[in-house]
Amino acid sequence: MTIQIKELDDHGRQAWDRFVLRDCPDATFFHRSGWKAVIESVYRQKGHYLYAERYGRIIGILPLVHVRSPLFGDRLISTAFTIGGGAAALDDEAHAALDDEALRLMEALGADSLELRRPPRPHEGDGWCAKTDVYANFSRAIAATDEDCLKQIPRKQRAVVRKAIDARLLVDELDTNPGRFFPLYAYSMRNMGTPVFGRRFFTALMKEFAESCDCLTVTYQGMAIASVLNFYFRDTVMPYYTGCLPLARELGANDFMYWRLMRHAHERGFSIFDFGRSKVGSGPFSFKKNWGFEPHPIRHEFKVKGGAEPVEINPLNPKYRLFIAAWKCLPLSVANLLGPQVVRHIG
Repeated sequence: MTIQIKELDDHGRQAWDRFVLRDCPDATFFHRSGWKAVIESVYRQKGHYLYAERYGRIIGILPLVHVRSPLFGDRLISTAFTIGGGAAALDDEAHAALDDEALRLMEALGADSLELRRPPRPHEGDGWCAKTDVYANFSRAIAATDEDCLKQIPRKQRAVVRKAIDARLLVDELDTNPGRFFPLYAYSMRNMGTPVFGRRFFTALMKEFAESCDCLTVTYQGMAIASVLNFYFRDTVMPYYTGCLPLARELGANDFMYWRLMRHAHERGFSIFDFGRSKVGSGPFSFKKNWGFEPHPIRHEFKVKGGAEPVEINPLNPKYRLFIAAWKCLPLSVANLLGPQVVRHIG
């Protein structure tokens, strides 16, 4: 039977997510249908979530977001506002059919480019180009015992964690809303010169993924000083957004926080710690290597109208240096107000 390509509506979300969670090994947390609801409601960018069906059964999916921006052009991204995407399919025929529909949609929408973030299957030739030197990912198995988990950490960082544990000055607590997380995250993002996603985004995110999302917050003398928002998918915990006060570094709170997250996750049956992506050569990249994690290059693929080079929208681009420097000088309240408007255009 010929494959049919359809676009997700509210009635199909249950079947879509069953495919992501149970049926397709290539699917990731960022393929879940809930991202469409969050992105459309918060950033007002249209999602086109395509799926391939054979005999009434889903055999492949491709989440796409049409990011329209006077600053960066019209782009069709899988998946915008996340770090994962591309077609997740059970066979080559479904994969090819979804690719063809994405290219047709790109033309129909008048988009300048199609971008696939970390696609499960690479494309070669036929006008596709790829970047593998911008981001790397870090992940490894979580050790079964507290002591073995500590031994996984190289000596210097392990000493920081042990000191924080032995001092008994820090307390870790799990939150089901972003109330304590967001001020720390916003403060850190402003200091890095990076626009913030916005409190409304995190509220919507934690509501949408309530059963697989939480925040771990570290306090010192009753004050929140470090926090990380985590996703849980299959056997993996993913610390995804984070923030802290300068005091956290003095007390080793960030190292303590990640170690405690590993232990919480293991106690709940999760076996993989996915430290997420970092820009090559950045501070977070070095931090994760110092924890003994090995970097694995992330592949981003692009197909640009007319065969042009893709727009490079990342802080490593020299043309954004002045913007980053200026953003660091903004009052925090102003950065929090403007940040979501900028993020909406970046995707």
